[in-house]
Amino acid sequence: MLTKIEITNFKSFNEKFTFDLSKTNSFEFNKECIRDGIVNKAIIYGHNGCGKSNLGFAIFDIISHLTDKEFLSDNYKNYFNANSNSKYVTFSFEFKFEDNIVQYTYTKSDYQTLISEKLMINDEEFAYIDKNKSTIFRTTAKGAETLKNDLNDSNISILSYISKNALLEKNDTNKVFEIFKKFIHNMLYFRSLIDGHSYMGYEQGGHDIDHEIVKKGNLTNFEKFLNDAGIKCNLITKEMNGINKLFFKFKNKEIEFFSIASSGTKALAAFYFFYQRLQNDNVQFLFIDEFDAFYHHDLSALIIEKLKQLTDTQIILTTHNTSIISNTLLRPDCYFLMDNNKITALKDRTHKELREAHNIEKMYRAGSFE
Repeated sequence: MLTKIEITNFKSFNEKFTFDLSKTNSFEFNKECIRDGIVNKAIIYGHNGCGKSNLGFAIFDIISHLTDKEFLSDNYKNYFNANSNSKYVTFSFEFKFEDNIVQYTYTKSDYQTLISEKLMINDEEFAYIDKNKSTIFRTTAKGAETLKNDLNDSNISILSYISKNALLEKNDTNKVFEIFKKFIHNMLYFRSLIDGHSYMGYEQGGHDIDHEIVKKGNLTNFEKFLNDAGIKCNLITKEMNGINKLFFKFKNKEIEFFSIASSGTKALAAFYFFYQRLQNDNVQFLFIDEFDAFYHHDLSALIIEKLKQLTDTQIILTTHNTSIISNTLLRPDCYFLMDNNKITALKDRTHKELREAHNIEKMYRAGSFE
């Protein structure tokens, strides 16, 4: 799981910005939100422009050079913090896989150009390069000894290069490296906006939501999902030009789903499209930006409860909605407030002892977490 990320000179983050998921408390409620001492389900609250979306982009920068998955490059054009004079953006990640700690630090001169990389596994260097000093990298990976270690002008990540060109021995360190790679390849980001839906990671290419829901045999389940969410409807499917399309079935006519669905209903369909994968596939990390932008409070709570059932997936949500800051859903070490160029768990924003019975939204509105 992701335990910490430090970001410097990226977009709205000028000085080093740290998001730490490892500082948990011993609360005796909503224990499923913590896994191996790490926050497994988190919600980030903050006003417009505080950097919530940029935090998601920072986390997913890692997939741009370690995977060939879907990547929203348009969101990375304004890469540097506008107030910084530095030539480079720096990212430092820390992960925990059972008892193993993986630390990955790299710098870039733009989202496509790596300058340095360093991977540490359990405090031992696994791979390192600094192109400002040399194009030659070093690695202690067993099985990579015969690799050509001069990258010359290539911009490939040394981790990708090692992975693709070496037959690594089966040992404990290489096993952790494989687990790390799998985690990165199974990260998923998505958001729903007025102008549509977008995603990064996990897979490649666009998808037809209607067709995928029907193809996976989930039409009835999707209909139930919408009804449970308070959208009373009957759905049918029709094939049009080889593509399955969803229709609302009324008493006297049938109307194509996306032609009359509200923004909230469309957002729910996009969520369900990815939720199918979360239930059946191996998504290990999920970031949903403004997850409830089109949802009523009760529907937001329903979505959170469904996501909490995905115990094997580390999930981070961002929101503007204070009404979901509740000990009924999560706990004070899983809610984070983002403001003044920092992000802090609720538990660290007050000297009061927080208990399950506390109305933490009311406390927030009263200024208890200032």
